[in-house]
Amino acid sequence: MEEKAVLTDQLQAEAELFAEAEEMRARLVSRKQELEEILGELEGRLEEEEERGVQMTNEKKKMQQHVTDLEEQLEEEESARQRLQLEKVTMETKVKSLETEMLSTGEQRDRLSKEKKQLEERLNEVTDSLTEEEEKTKSLNKLKNKQEAVIADLEDRLKREEQGRLEQEKWRRRMEGEAVEAQEQLSDLGLLSAELRGTLAQREKDITTLQGRLEEEGARRTEAQRALREAMSQVSELKEEVENERGMRERAEKQRRDLGEELEALRTELEDTLDTTAAQQELRSRREAELGELQRCVEGETRRHEAQLSELRVKHCSAIDNLQEQLDNSKRARQALEKAKTLLEDERVSLASELKSLQGGRMESERGRKRAEGQLQELTARLAQADREREEREERLHKLQSEMETLSSSLSSSDSKSLRLNKEVSSLESQLHDAQELLQDETRQKLALGSRVRALEEERNGLMERVEEEEERAKDLSRQIQTHTQQLAELRRQSEEVNGAVEAGEETRRKLQRDLDQAVQRERQKEEEKERVERQRERLREEIEDMTLALQRERQNCTTLEKRQKKFDQCLSEEKAVSARLAEERDRAEADSRDKETRSLSLARALQEAQDQRDELERSNKQLRIDMEQLVNQQDDVGKNVHELERSRRALETEAESLRTQTQELEEELGEAENSRLRLEVTLQALRAQFEREISTKEEKGEEKRRSLNKQVRELETQLEEERSQRSQAMSVKKQLEAELQEAEAQVETANRGREEGLRQLRRLQVQMKEVLRELDESKLARDEVVVQSKDTEKRLQTLEAELLQLTEDLSVSEKMRRQAQQERDDMADEIVNSSTGKSALCDEKRRLEARVTQLEEELEEEQSNAELVAERHRKTTLQVETLTVQLQGERTLGQKAEGAREALERHNKELKLKLGEMEGAVRGKHRLSVAALEAKMDGMEEQLEQERQERAIANKLVRKTEKKLKEVMMQAEDERRHADQYREQLDKSMGRLRQLKRQLEEVEEDNSRSNAQRRKLQREMEELTDSSQSMTREITALRSHLSLPHTPLHPLSITTSERKPEKRAPMPLGMRSGRRALVDDLSCENSDSEEPPPSPTPSSGTGPGTGPGTPTPPSENNSLGPPPPYSLNDTE
Repeated sequence: MEEKAVLTDQLQAEAELFAEAEEMRARLVSRKQELEEILGELEGRLEEEEERGVQMTNEKKKMQQHVTDLEEQLEEEESARQRLQLEKVTMETKVKSLETEMLSTGEQRDRLSKEKKQLEERLNEVTDSLTEEEEKTKSLNKLKNKQEAVIADLEDRLKREEQGRLEQEKWRRRMEGEAVEAQEQLSDLGLLSAELRGTLAQREKDITTLQGRLEEEGARRTEAQRALREAMSQVSELKEEVENERGMRERAEKQRRDLGEELEALRTELEDTLDTTAAQQELRSRREAELGELQRCVEGETRRHEAQLSELRVKHCSAIDNLQEQLDNSKRARQALEKAKTLLEDERVSLASELKSLQGGRMESERGRKRAEGQLQELTARLAQADREREEREERLHKLQSEMETLSSSLSSSDSKSLRLNKEVSSLESQLHDAQELLQDETRQKLALGSRVRALEEERNGLMERVEEEEERAKDLSRQIQTHTQQLAELRRQSEEVNGAVEAGEETRRKLQRDLDQAVQRERQKEEEKERVERQRERLREEIEDMTLALQRERQNCTTLEKRQKKFDQCLSEEKAVSARLAEERDRAEADSRDKETRSLSLARALQEAQDQRDELERSNKQLRIDMEQLVNQQDDVGKNVHELERSRRALETEAESLRTQTQELEEELGEAENSRLRLEVTLQALRAQFEREISTKEEKGEEKRRSLNKQVRELETQLEEERSQRSQAMSVKKQLEAELQEAEAQVETANRGREEGLRQLRRLQVQMKEVLRELDESKLARDEVVVQSKDTEKRLQTLEAELLQLTEDLSVSEKMRRQAQQERDDMADEIVNSSTGKSALCDEKRRLEARVTQLEEELEEEQSNAELVAERHRKTTLQVETLTVQLQGERTLGQKAEGAREALERHNKELKLKLGEMEGAVRGKHRLSVAALEAKMDGMEEQLEQERQERAIANKLVRKTEKKLKEVMMQAEDERRHADQYREQLDKSMGRLRQLKRQLEEVEEDNSRSNAQRRKLQREMEELTDSSQSMTREITALRSHLSLPHTPLHPLSITTSERKPEKRAPMPLGMRSGRRALVDDLSCENSDSEEPPPSPTPSSGTGPGTGPGTPTPPSENNSLGPPPPYSLNDTE
C-alpha cells in the first residue's frame, strides 16, 4: 500500500509536469498559428500562381472541349454526308421524273429570271451596304489604332509574363506532341485506306464475276423461257390438231352413219326390187367388202392417231416438267446470285463509306494539323512578341521601381483612376474584338456573295488610305518627338532657371530621357505595325487577284450553264415535236386497227350467217332423205314425183353454187383481211422499232441530262460543304478570338491584381516586419523558457528511468513469487488428491491459497499495466524532446532570418526616407502637371468611347440588316431547292406516263395476238364449211344416182358396170392416200389454202324436158349418172 501511495504521488507529480508541458505546448501552438498566418499570407502568392495554373488548365480544358466540339462536328458532318448520299439516291430517282415534265420549265425559267434580276438588285444593295460598312470599318480601324496606342501606353504596367510564356511553351510542346500523334494517326489511316482499297478491288472483282454469272443465268433463263414459249405454242398447236382430229373423227362417224343408212336403204331397195341380178349381188358384196375395208382403215387410222396423240401428250408433259425443273433451278440460282450480289453490294457500299469516312478523317486530321501548325506559328510569333514585351517591361519595371518608391503616396489617389482606365481599356478591347469579329463576318459574307470585285477594290483603296494614315501617324509621331524635344529644351531652360533644384532637374532630365526612349520604342513599334500593314496589303492584293480569277471562273460557268440551258430547251422542243408526231402515228394506227376490227366483226357475222345457212341445208337434206325413203317405199308413185325431185335437185344445185360463190367471196375477203393484218403487223413492228429507238435515244438523252444534273447536284453539294467548312472555320476562329480576348482580359486583370497585390504585400511586409520584430522578442523569451523546460524534462527523464529500473526489479520479484505460489498450489493439489481425511481443512486452505493466487495475479496485472503506462510516457517524453529540439532549431533559424530581414528593412527604410525627402520637392510640381495631362487624356478617352459606342451601334444595325438579307437569300435558295424537287417529281410523273404508254402498247400487241387467234379459228371454220359443202355436193350426187337407178335397163347397166370395174377399183387406194394426206396435213399444221381440193365433177345434162317416164335414157346419160356413194366419194376427192 505504501508503494501504491508513493506511486500515486509520483503520478500526480508527473501529471503536474504534464500540465505544465501542455501549457508550454499551447503557447508554442499559438506561436505556431501566428507563424502559419504569416506563412498563409506569404502563400497567398503561391495560391495566385496556382489560380493562374488553374486558368491555364481551364484553357486547356477549353481547347479539349474545342477538340471534342470539332469531333462532334465531324460526326455530324459524317451523318450529314450519309444523309446526302441517301438524298443523292433519292435525287437520282427523282431526276428521271424531270425529263418529261420539262414543258412547264419555260414559265418557271421566266419566273427564275425575274427572281434572278431581283436577286441581282438585292446583291447590288448588299454591295452598297458593304461599301458603307467598309467605310465604317476604316473609321473603326482608325479608332482601333488610336486605342492600340493608348493600350500600348497602358500595357507598360503589366507584370509576370515569364510564367505565361513558360506555360505557352509547355502548351506549344504539347501541341507539337499532338501534331506528331496526328501524323502517326494519319499514317495509320493511310495504311488502313490502302488495305480497304485492296479489299474493295477484290470485292469489285467478285461483283464482276457474279454479274457475269447473273448475265449467264439471265441468258439461260431467257432461253428456257423461249423454249417454254415454243413448247406452249406447240402444245396449243397440238391441241388445235387434236380438236381438228376430233372434228374429222366426228365427220367420219357421221359419214359412216350416213353410209350405214344408205346401205340399209339400198338393201331395202334391193329387196323390194324384183329386177335384181347376180351382178348386182356381187356389186353389193364388193361394196360391203370395200365398206368394211374402209371402216377398218378408218379405225386403224383413228387408233394410230390416238396413239400418236398419247405419245405427243406424254412427250409434252415430260418436256413441260423438264422446263419447269429448269425454270425452278434457274430461279433458285438467280435468287442465290441476287442475294450474293446484294451482300457484295452492301459490303462494297460499306467499304466505300468507310473509305470515304477515312479519307474525310484524313483530310480533317490534315486540316487540324495545318491549323495546329498555324496556331503554333502564331504562338511562336506571340511568344516572340511576348519576349520582346517582357524585356521591355522588365526594363520599364526597373525604371518604375525607382519611381514606385517615390510615387507610393500618389498611387493611392490614382489607383481608382487606373482601375477605371483598365476597365475602359478592357471594354475597348472587347469592342475592338467585337469589331474585328464583325469585320471578319462581313468579309466572309463578301466571300459568300457573288459580286465581290467592287468591294475588294474599295478594300484596296481603304488599305491605301490606311497606309497613308499610317504614314500620317509616323509624321505625327515625328511631330510628337519634336514636341518632346521642345519640351526637353523648355525643361532644360527651366532647369537652368531653377538653380536651387539641380538634383530635381537632373531627375526630370532622366525621366524625359526615359520618355524619349519610350517614344523611340513606340516609333519602332509603329514601324513594325507599318510593316505588318504592308504585309496585309500584299495579302489583300493576292486575295483580290484570287477573287478576280474566281469571278472569271464563275462568269464562265454562268455562260456554260446558259448554253446548256439553251441546248436543253432545243432538245425539249425537238422531243415535243417527236412526241406529237408519234402521238399522231399512234392515233392513225389505232384508227386502222379499229377499222380492221370492224371488218373482222363483219366477216365473223357473215361466217355465222353461212353456218346458219349450212344448218338449214342440212335440215333440208335430212328432209330430202326422209322423202327419198318415202319415195322408195312408194314405188308406185315414182314416176309421178320424178319431175318434182328434178326441180328440187336443180334448186339445191343453185343453192350450192350460191353457197360456193359466197364461200369464195368470204375466202377472198379473209385473204384481204389477212394481207391487211400482215401489213398492219409490219407497220406496227416498224412503228414499235421506231418507237423503241426513239425511247432509247430519249433514255440516253435523259441519262446524259441526269448525269449533267447529278454533276450539278454534286457541284452544289461541294459548294455547300465548302460553305459549311468555311462557316465552321469562321466559328472556330471566332471562338479562338473570343478565347484570346478572354485571355487578354484575364491577363490585364491579373496584371492589375498583381499590382494591387504588390502594394498590399508591401504594406503586409511592413506590418509583418513589425510583427516579426515583436515575435523575435517573444521567441527569445520562449527560447529561454524552452531551455529551462528542457532541463527540467531531462531531470524528470532521469528520475523516470530510475523508477523504470525499480519497477522492472519489482516485476521480476513478483514473477518469482507467482511461480512459487503456483508451485505451492500444485503441491497442495497433490496433497489434496493424496489426502482424503482432512478434506474440509484442506478445502479451506485451498480456498485461501486460491484467493491468494488471484490477488497475486491481480497485482501482477496492475504492475504490468503500470509498466506499460511508464513505457508509453517514456516514449511520449522522448518524442516531445525531439519535437522541442526541432522547434528550437527552427526558432533559431527564424530568429536569424528575422534579424537579417529587420536589418535590411531598416536600411531600406532609411534609403526610402532619404529618397522621399529628395523627391517630395520635385514631384509636387510634376504631379500637378501629370494629373492635368491624365485628366485631359481621360476626357479624350471618354469622347472616343462615346464615338465607338455610336459606331458599334451603327455596326450592329448593319450586321442585323446583313443578317436579314442573308436570311432572305437562304429562303430564296430553299425556294430554288423546292422548285428542283418539283421538277424531279414532274420527271417521275412523266416516266410513269411513259410506262403506262408501254403497257398500252403491250395490251395492243396482246389484242393483235387475240385477233390472230380469232382469224385462225375463222379459217378453220371456213375449212369446215368447205368440207361440209363438199359433203353436201357428194350427197347431192348420191341422191341423183339413187333417183336415176330405177329407170335404167339391165343390160346397159351391166355393161357400164363391167366397163367401169377397173375404173372404180383404181380410185380406192387414191382415196385412202388422200385421207392420209389430209391427216398428215392436219398434224403438220399446214393451212388449207396451200392445197386446194380438186373440183367435184359436175353432173352432165339430165333428161330432157320431153322425156317421159317410159322412155329409156341414152348411154351418155347412163355415163353421166354418178357411181354409188362410195365411188362418188372417191371421185369427188
